[in-house]
Amino acid sequence: MERASVTHCTDRLFKVLVIGDVGVGKSSIILRYVNRRFNETYKASIGVDFALKTIEFDAKTVVRLQFWDIGGQERFRKMSRVYYKGAMGAVVVFDITNSSTLEAASEWKRDLDSKVCLDSGRPVPAVLLANKCDMTGRDGDAASSSLDGFCKDNRFTGWFESSAKDNINIDEAGAFLVKQMMLCDTGLFDGERRWDGIKVSRALGESQSQSLCCWGPRL
Repeated sequence: MERASVTHCTDRLFKVLVIGDVGVGKSSIILRYVNRRFNETYKASIGVDFALKTIEFDAKTVVRLQFWDIGGQERFRKMSRVYYKGAMGAVVVFDITNSSTLEAASEWKRDLDSKVCLDSGRPVPAVLLANKCDMTGRDGDAASSSLDGFCKDNRFTGWFESSAKDNINIDEAGAFLVKQMMLCDTGLFDGERRWDGIKVSRALGESQSQSLCCWGPRL
């Protein structure tokens, strides 16, 4: 009698930091991504909140994501070395309607890079989310060009316009970051990065899947 084939499943656990100033929507993004819902009531995170999500990366790989939602108040940034330890990826969030939170995002990224890195010495993959895009009517092309340069200057892996309220690019950004962390974890990440700018505009009434604004490495 033939033996039944055994499928070996790889289990990966990634600690993901979610950082940015107070009120940019970090907790709402996690709630949308993990629990598929949005809460209209705003409540600032105090210290660190945690959330877990398990996804099937492929037929043989299960990825468990441990989100660390770090309060944006200045006093918590001073404790960031403890919070950042062991992180394999990060989501840096700013409010697209508040330019000061974009300036703060570069400070959060510098703080991140100074306190945690991959075993290779490279920065951990970090995705920038331009959140609350449902609330803005600015020139999208001009914003994309500006954010492309911002990401290159600050060594972000990629960026997306997002809305936790309208569920725009939340899953897409999550999938992108997981892929980058998997590439780093398996040693397949190319040592020499070549960068492209990618923008897919969304006309009124088009589907959510076409709202992607992503800048990232050519793999």
